[in-house]
Amino acid sequence: MQMTFDELPQLMTLMTGDEKHGASATSTLDVLWVLYSDILRLDTAKPDDPDRDRFYLSKGHGPMAYYAVLAARGLLPPNELASFGSYHSPLGNHPDRTLIPGVDIGSGSLGHGLALAAGTAVALQIQRSQAQVFVLIGDAELDEGSNMEAIQFAGRSQLGNLSTVVIDNDSAGLGWPGGIASRFAVEGWSTSDVDGRDHSALRQAFRIDHGDRPHVVIAHVEKKEN
Repeated sequence: MQMTFDELPQLMTLMTGDEKHGASATSTLDVLWVLYSDILRLDTAKPDDPDRDRFYLSKGHGPMAYYAVLAARGLLPPNELASFGSYHSPLGNHPDRTLIPGVDIGSGSLGHGLALAAGTAVALQIQRSQAQVFVLIGDAELDEGSNMEAIQFAGRSQLGNLSTVVIDNDSAGLGWPGGIASRFAVEGWSTSDVDGRDHSALRQAFRIDHGDRPHVVIAHVEKKEN
């Protein structure tokens, strides 16, 4: 039986041993819930359906919120969460696509997700698939040069089937003049800035018609959740 958003904190308490990434995980909780509840076209009974939307968690360190949402949506048994991080558990400190139903990439090494998502978006366009690709990254992760190349490539390639959400908890060391959205906009992306805890605003931002342009949602959360 699928659960509600209010039950997620209790699910997260089942996972221990990686408390140093607790705030990082919590910063993604609302976005992940909105995506898996309202946005992604995904049949939880057929998580490998080739026509499904793809979700790439590039911000893969501290995945407790991700596992909690997968459990709440019926992709993981909730009692599996207590095994998090143990030797024989499929729920590692970084998600593994070969072990967990519904996980599309193995992640944790920051800076790879957006490039992988852009490549997948190209492949789906070639296949004339209607599937969309969504990728979640952190604001500090944008310091990785591979992300800058992926932003350029996606904008110039008119990847309208690609959406990115940046969790902005003000943890980037250098930042960007004019804000994060400006870095995407200059490369031809559609952009939205929203409160990362406001589910209605997140849903509206993800549903914007952005034509043949890739779309980025900057989800702002509290600075204390670095």
